[in-house]
Amino acid sequence: MEVGTFFSSNSLSPPVRPSRRYFRSFPQPSIRFSLDLQKKNKNGSYKGPKPKRDWLGDWVSRNDVTVRSLPIYVGGVSLLAVLFNRAVSGIAPVADAGSSQSRADLLALGLAVTNVLTGLVWLSIRPKSISVVNPQGVECQDVCSDLPTSLVYELLWLWDSLSAVTCCRSLVVVYEGSCLLQTGVAAESAFDEGLAVSVDATALMEGSLYKGAMRSGTQSYLANLSLYPGRSQLPFLPGNTQAVILQPLGDKGIAIIGGNMVRGFTTSDQAWITLIAEKLDATLSTNLAMSVQEAVES
Repeated sequence: MEVGTFFSSNSLSPPVRPSRRYFRSFPQPSIRFSLDLQKKNKNGSYKGPKPKRDWLGDWVSRNDVTVRSLPIYVGGVSLLAVLFNRAVSGIAPVADAGSSQSRADLLALGLAVTNVLTGLVWLSIRPKSISVVNPQGVECQDVCSDLPTSLVYELLWLWDSLSAVTCCRSLVVVYEGSCLLQTGVAAESAFDEGLAVSVDATALMEGSLYKGAMRSGTQSYLANLSLYPGRSQLPFLPGNTQAVILQPLGDKGIAIIGGNMVRGFTTSDQAWITLIAEKLDATLSTNLAMSVQEAVES
């Protein structure tokens, strides 16, 4: 509630463009973090909730191969135990094949073999490592020339914030049918070498990605962009963009945020981007309305 009040109360004032060093000191922006800082007492000792460490998860991540091989060891030991019990029990392997002991041994053998096969499957499956990629394109920073200075600072502040604390490497802001900002790494034009592919706001607004995001009114996170057929609707992004966030700006525009890592935007990043989008929407609507009013009066 305090964070929402902060954004709404400051939406009308010209934003101050933060320095990159300032945002790097907070590698993971979190609403909870800012609220928990207020729970310190006068002596400075922290009294708020403390993060819990997942000891089991940490141990599994450090001993990945051992955990994957564990079913093989369990199945092998179980198989030897069943055979040893059968050998020392004195039951004839054929004459008493229909006895309850034989049926129990057969069931135990089946479970032991299942464990061994499970371990072999676990060892054969390796999760694909997620790595940061360098966007393939050209650097650009195109700002609509009709915007007031305060609004330009607001947009550049948004870019500096996202690029400093998240995996964002491309940003496009479309509002009221016009592209207000295209910055970061963009796809290189096939006709003009060294120039970025410009954003066709009309074509973008006719696409299913834009319509779906505006219809829902909520953030749409494409965690692995290569899996979505709608990738062709974003030709202005670098060809190897890994993840995209489609963040509606009210009902008049959208912010398209491209990342350089699959599933690179955390839950905290998504919540933070939603709050910044609300602030940007309020600033854009107010400034553009004032610009129109001044144009009419003049």
